[in-house]
Amino acid sequence: MNTIAPFGRPMYMMLKPAGSLCNLRCKYCYYLEKGKLYADRRNHVITDELLEKFIKEYIEAQTTPQVLFTWHGGETLMRPLAFYQRAIKLQQAYAGGRQIANCIQTNATLLNDAWCRFFKENNFLVGVSIDGPQEFHDEYRKTATGKPSFRQVMRGIDLLNKHGVEWNALAVVNDFNADYPLDCYRFFKEIDCHYIQFTPIVERIIARNDGLKLAPGMQEGGTIAPFSVTPEQWGSFLCAVFDEWVRHDVGDYFVQLFDATLANWVGVPPGVCTMAKECGHAGVMEYNGDVFSCDHFVYPEHRLGNLNRQTIFEMMNSEKQQTFAQMKRRLLPRQCKECRFLFACNGECPKNRFTRDRFGDPGLNYLCTGYHRFFAHVAPYMDFMKNELDNQRSPANVMNQVFTEGSTP
Repeated sequence: MNTIAPFGRPMYMMLKPAGSLCNLRCKYCYYLEKGKLYADRRNHVITDELLEKFIKEYIEAQTTPQVLFTWHGGETLMRPLAFYQRAIKLQQAYAGGRQIANCIQTNATLLNDAWCRFFKENNFLVGVSIDGPQEFHDEYRKTATGKPSFRQVMRGIDLLNKHGVEWNALAVVNDFNADYPLDCYRFFKEIDCHYIQFTPIVERIIARNDGLKLAPGMQEGGTIAPFSVTPEQWGSFLCAVFDEWVRHDVGDYFVQLFDATLANWVGVPPGVCTMAKECGHAGVMEYNGDVFSCDHFVYPEHRLGNLNRQTIFEMMNSEKQQTFAQMKRRLLPRQCKECRFLFACNGECPKNRFTRDRFGDPGLNYLCTGYHRFFAHVAPYMDFMKNELDNQRSPANVMNQVFTEGSTP
């Protein structure tokens, strides 16, 4: 078997220890419906035996000395603390001298002191799903009984802070909160959150034979879900947040998309798959061992195999996964290839590429006009920060430049 990974970079696997199980019913959630793929099964949690097999093989499949475990849902805390305590012991048993790190995504509503002590003691990075101030968060992020969840999330954040747990925020930008960019951004500064990921929600309703109602990317058709952010909203949101960030917060608050944009401007890997030239090095494994090409492509047609029958290395380095990885660049439409900002977005995530470009070619990103507006807006600042980095100076100097010379460097 070939032992050289074709991606030439770390390989990641997002594990769903409780599948799509969740205590919330967020209206825009793309993953809740994945439980329909396993409607014939009663227990949607990974077994102890499969967990051990996954940890052992995942570590062995890595080509770097650092191994990052990513725990995702559904809601990850639907599994008891004892489950993760066992996972840590297994990681230690199979580490073989490698450096093990863990990150976990949660809605934070189930956190307590015991969870937070565990995360602190084991150096977990905790991602918290929170969509901004209470009015915006509670619009779509409800409990299973339809009640708002903001206060529970803030209680969880307070516990993380109490125990000194490192955490960051994942905020879904939707049709509602997109119209209030500065309210959202300033909220995160007010709660002292220095690492923020703004993620646009774009989903389409479509008829499928497998019971799923949401359409996969790179497939045309369907109806845009009403909670989806529009291209115009997305562009306006990014520009407004950037204008505040570039004047006051560079080097203090970190917005993932801004960091990724600067990375592409400089010519280094962006650190986020959506903005990279190719994807495919980050798969997802469901609780029963099924492995899929990507968290946003958990559909039968993108299933790579099952850990009970194939190894992680075989599935992630398979011809099918390599084809998936290359799809992003290979299927770029003419409008993208001729765009001066292609280097900055690389077509963005394939899940959002379901419209046609001005030449009638398929594969254009639904959010293209929003991204184009953003890149055109930030170009002078990115050029300045790139120059600072090239000359071994801090890109935070851009803040002084803006103040002394007006709106552009």
